[in-house]
Amino acid sequence: MTGLRYVYAVCHPFDTPLQAQLTGVAGDPPRLLRHHGLIAVLSRVPERDFAEEPLHRHLEDLDWLTATARAHQGVIDALTVVTTPLPLRLGTVFRDDSGVRVMIEEREDAFRRTLDRLRGRVEWGVKVYVETETEGSSADEADSEAPAEKAMSGRDYLRRRRTRVRSREEMWQQSEAFASRLHETLSGYAEDSRLHAPQNPALSGASGQNVLNAAYLVPRADSEKFVEMVDRTKDETPGMRVELTGPWAAYSFAGEEEIR
Repeated sequence: MTGLRYVYAVCHPFDTPLQAQLTGVAGDPPRLLRHHGLIAVLSRVPERDFAEEPLHRHLEDLDWLTATARAHQGVIDALTVVTTPLPLRLGTVFRDDSGVRVMIEEREDAFRRTLDRLRGRVEWGVKVYVETETEGSSADEADSEAPAEKAMSGRDYLRRRRTRVRSREEMWQQSEAFASRLHETLSGYAEDSRLHAPQNPALSGASGQNVLNAAYLVPRADSEKFVEMVDRTKDETPGMRVELTGPWAAYSFAGEEEIR
């Protein structure tokens, strides 16, 4: 088999076949490499794109990176339907099958510990946003138009500014308290949780200010109850938006830094 080996995940053996039409990175269908009682899920990829130097260049190409990440995630999603995968990092590439086998042998004990811990569990993501006013439609705009209707004294202007600042401070205090309560509640139900850095709206494209970006490890059998718990909070506090994503492979709990 020619080409480099792009590895998506390591799994325990499973019997249910993957989707017949599933394709992976570079359009190659994923296949299973069995070794030491574990399975590496991999595809064949061309050296011209995935050798060290061209891969490094491609990772600076947003369009290429997006397409590759989408194909990578498609395979992980398909695996999550039939088993509990341990996802590897995007762009994990080996020279040949022998290199993949060596990797499994070197990390075998850690792979097994992590797979046993994650077995039958999925990751749910919860984000909380404060629906902030957009610039130009806020009270600042109303202030700029007020003099045209009636001259405002400096004292009145400052009083209005102080009132608006207090209102914003109260809003942020309420949002932080809401996010903290929600995270505490969901963490108490989930088996494990991770707090990620808030998303930058300029990069994520999401409206509002992200005040909670968390992941929760939940047994697959308990996922319906977890989703219901999140749904009950969505209209709890005006001006707050709660978003739920998943179920995902347990990326946040794979602990790849621990199994190297």
